Amino acid sequence: MPHPLVHVNAGLNTLATLLLILAYVFIKQRKERLHRNTMWAALAVSAAFLGCYLYYHFMIKMTVPFTHPGAVRYVYYTILLSHVLLAMTVPFLALWSAWLGTKALSASPEESGPLRQRHRRVVRWAFPIWLYVSVTGVLVYLMLYHLYPPVE
Repeated sequence: MPHPLVHVNAGLNTLATLLLILAYVFIKQRKERLHRNTMWAALAVSAAFLGCYLYYHFMIKMTVPFTHPGAVRYVYYTILLSHVLLAMTVPFLALWSAWLGTKALSASPEESGPLRQRHRRVVRWAFPIWLYVSVTGVLVYLMLYHLYPPVE
């Protein structure tokens, strides 16, 4: 039986995904304050996820192998590998993006333009990576615990 934190982590990842999509909608609608607040919420949820994830792996120390044979095993490990490698970049990219975006909103008009340009350049990479990591985190959870659960 999976540890309850596994489900908490999946819920936090799902919430982060929804917040990222909502923030994207807000910025496309030019609702900058709502976008900023939603992104900060996504950052907080992702930080809570990271705390729970690290606690689970360093204190609970449970590992669940993917036992399903065949091609789906290669699909799972490909998704997992790309998820883990890209997840290592998310805290840095997300914090850098948030800092630039928040600074641009509070800057004078002449300082705001260059900060917004820098923010957009970082976000071109940060947003798709962060969204991919959030979605694939949920996908890894679904594959490991619901679609192909380990044989007991």
